[in-house]
Amino acid sequence: MKQISTFGGSGYQISDLQLLRNSDDDAALAKLLAHCPVMLLESGQAVAESNRARLYIVLRGALSVATDTRTGMADGTVSKILPGESVGEQSVLDEEANLSSITALEQSEVLVIEADLVWKLIDESNVLARNLLRLLSFRIRAANAQLRRRQKLGEFYRQLSMIDGLTGLYNRAWLNDLLPTMVATAQGSHAPLALIMIDLDHFKKFNDSHGHLAGDQALRAAAHVLSSALRPTDFAVRYGGEEMMVLLPDTSDKVAVAVAERLCERMQQAVVFGDMRQPLPHVTASFGVATLQAGQDESALIAAADGALYRAKELGRNRVAHHDTTAPDQP
Repeated sequence: MKQISTFGGSGYQISDLQLLRNSDDDAALAKLLAHCPVMLLESGQAVAESNRARLYIVLRGALSVATDTRTGMADGTVSKILPGESVGEQSVLDEEANLSSITALEQSEVLVIEADLVWKLIDESNVLARNLLRLLSFRIRAANAQLRRRQKLGEFYRQLSMIDGLTGLYNRAWLNDLLPTMVATAQGSHAPLALIMIDLDHFKKFNDSHGHLAGDQALRAAAHVLSSALRPTDFAVRYGGEEMMVLLPDTSDKVAVAVAERLCERMQQAVVFGDMRQPLPHVTASFGVATLQAGQDESALIAAADGALYRAKELGRNRVAHHDTTAPDQP
């Protein structure tokens, strides 16, 4: 970056500078800026000492400005500064460097104003203060809008991280996050909460017979059975491997068992592959049903459903078993 002129000898006018437009005394402002250097930057050249508290105004060409990577707020945002526009206002106001780099996008001429002169300009004429307030207000609104977009994007990715990629059901992370709240809400309001634990029968044998790709398709088919048969208020979760889970808020023992029996029947009818030229492999599942009891937490509720599931397997699989609240818990 080299000095090619001063503002007074450059031929540029106060009206070329957005921050000083509509001044009542252009001559006085031009006099104050007369000795400010006009610097030439070749395309791709960075501004030296861009971390100093200075005001840079583009007279010709365009600059690329990256946010400071040291503040913890950097996100790769790059701004383009066009003729008449400025950068560095905040660094002048708070005496903190907030730019990591200023680079010319093409051959550019830049007016450089030191911080103490910026404050003198504000003292001499309120036009800079007015325009600066308008500019900062615009940037604050733009930053707020960008923050809202990032928050929405962040929530989207947070939700995405709660979904099992293979089946489209909620995953274990979602369960760990939401189930304690659901249990606490049910306990606090004395509302019923049912949980159905599901395990695909002989799934290892299925994988061995038909291959892991077929196993993945079987998991997707089973997940579809669950998601298509539940109410909008119910939740289906891939608990891990071939184990799945259904949460039924505001659902009694009797209704939960009926839901499980319906799911068991539909699972038997699920089509894993639609290619009718080959024998269709089918899957069945065992179901364990438990409902939240007074004083239970989420771990005890899962354990109760898991115990019922184990009993369904002992009874021959492809069936529903309900947790017996009158029997002692197994160690």
